[in-house]
Amino acid sequence: MYTDTSVNQPRRPITLSKLRKMKQAGEKFTCLTCYDATFTYAMNQAGVETILVGDSLGMVVQGQDSTLPVTIDDMCYHTAAVKRGNGHAFILADMPFMSYSTPNQALENAAKLMQAGAHMVKLEGGAWLADTVKLLSERGIPVCAHLGLTPQAVHKLGGYKVQGQDQTQAELIHQESLALVEAGADILLYECIPSALGKTLTEAMPVPVIGIGAGAATDGQVLVMHDMLGVNIGRPARFVKNFLTDGRTIEQAFAAYVAAVKDGSFPAPEHTFDA
Repeated sequence: MYTDTSVNQPRRPITLSKLRKMKQAGEKFTCLTCYDATFTYAMNQAGVETILVGDSLGMVVQGQDSTLPVTIDDMCYHTAAVKRGNGHAFILADMPFMSYSTPNQALENAAKLMQAGAHMVKLEGGAWLADTVKLLSERGIPVCAHLGLTPQAVHKLGGYKVQGQDQTQAELIHQESLALVEAGADILLYECIPSALGKTLTEAMPVPVIGIGAGAATDGQVLVMHDMLGVNIGRPARFVKNFLTDGRTIEQAFAAYVAAVKDGSFPAPEHTFDA
């Protein structure tokens, strides 16, 4: 009797070139935050393509009221833990607050994250990061640039507010994105921007685009793991959906998230922002 063993076959590692091909083919990919080996393994089993070791660990793991207290040592510790549990996923690691204030400081700290197991580092900011992105790229360190709502600048922004709602802001995000891609950014991540802007940017940018609260048109979607499992503290953000429902196990919740992103049912209109 024939037995399909394909589900037990090891998946091929997700690489940057694979993510580029997925964008070109119009195939959506998924990303979840993760901070340890066990959940990383479960995400691998569910088919999550990319994992973000987020400085969100400051809030969901450490109990801080923002991401600002997180250190580079914290990030290296959790990146190494994720690496140990990983089989095929592409690992991004956040550069924490004030760990990349100069290009040389960024290079030193990015090297630590790569040595801990990251495949790419993520930085928050606009065109002012161009020299830093260029330096990292020249040294062989892939970069994800995070624009829109940048949580490390929450006090400067005046809170967790949707960005790019007027034409001037939207055009600035567009131009800064182009500058960062020209400097060598390999992925762009947009947080809390209108869905129409998310669509425009995804179509205009030559690199894969990940969104969180950026509409359904982005190439990839990311959520904080605790949020999509419904164990977040306080009121969940508009872009959050709880997938740990209907009697699912955690691994089944991860798989449901993957399926929803792939078939376009997540994010739904109620999870997005209008200009």
